[in-house]
Amino acid sequence: MDDWDLVDVDPYDPGDGSLPVLRWRQAGYAELATRRQLRAMGLRPGGQEPVARIECRGGRRYAWLYRIDRALPKRTPSLAQELALDRAMAARQTCPACHRRYFHCLPLRSLGSCPECSDGTPADPASYIAPPATHLLAA
Repeated sequence: MDDWDLVDVDPYDPGDGSLPVLRWRQAGYAELATRRQLRAMGLRPGGQEPVARIECRGGRRYAWLYRIDRALPKRTPSLAQELALDRAMAARQTCPACHRRYFHCLPLRSLGSCPECSDGTPADPASYIAPPATHLLAA
């Protein structure tokens, strides 16, 4: 029995209806990968259309599948792009009260500060970068 005999047709496919829908653990094909799998390989879809869709949890969750041989290498960000990303992450990782920059994003919407400043929960010193000394002198 051929693996393609087990393929369904997606009724919600905006194209001509020929996009195969594979069920969980059915897509063991070496030539297809999801975006996340491509990223792990250092690749990106590169403008190609998905060739199939894999579904799990009874069709409630799905991912598009792309051909690996048509994928392109990931682009390297410029220094300006890396600086912009670092500034954006710093805004999400820095406590406005104590000015510590954590290695994870803080719940600033709900707490307004880091958990240590909010409710006194002690933070692991390995989880943050101490504020610069110039900021402490100005206060």
